[in-house]
Amino acid sequence: MPNPMIHSLALAVLMAASALPDSSPMLPPCPASPNCVSSQADDNHRVEPFKITGDARVAFGKLRKILAQRTDTTLISSDDTMITVEFRTMLGFVDDGLFVLDAANCLIQVRSAARLGYWDMGKNRRRMEEIRKTYLAE
Repeated sequence: MPNPMIHSLALAVLMAASALPDSSPMLPPCPASPNCVSSQADDNHRVEPFKITGDARVAFGKLRKILAQRTDTTLISSDDTMITVEFRTMLGFVDDGLFVLDAANCLIQVRSAARLGYWDMGKNRRRMEEIRKTYLAE
């Protein structure tokens, strides 16, 4: 079942950021718990955003295709600037993923967070790096 809270929060943050001139889209912040990673965090939650080379729309479409092919991923919503997914672990836990096109900076901002619990044993970080590796290889 999609988590409407994360989707609503992401939309509100993106709408607020788009009202500011020359601003990058903003991701929801990670909670204090270690079960979240974000390319916009400035602490131990930080992961690098995905770098875009070439056309931003093509790169975002490539990422959408990669996510659709993953067996652990369910696409919740997608448009020209945002992809929202659910990641399901082997143990049945659900993590929320958010990918936001930051074309002005040639980046795709990323966030992945566990819905429940405190510790994810590094799963969100490993998953983002797996996706990055596939994205860079294609």
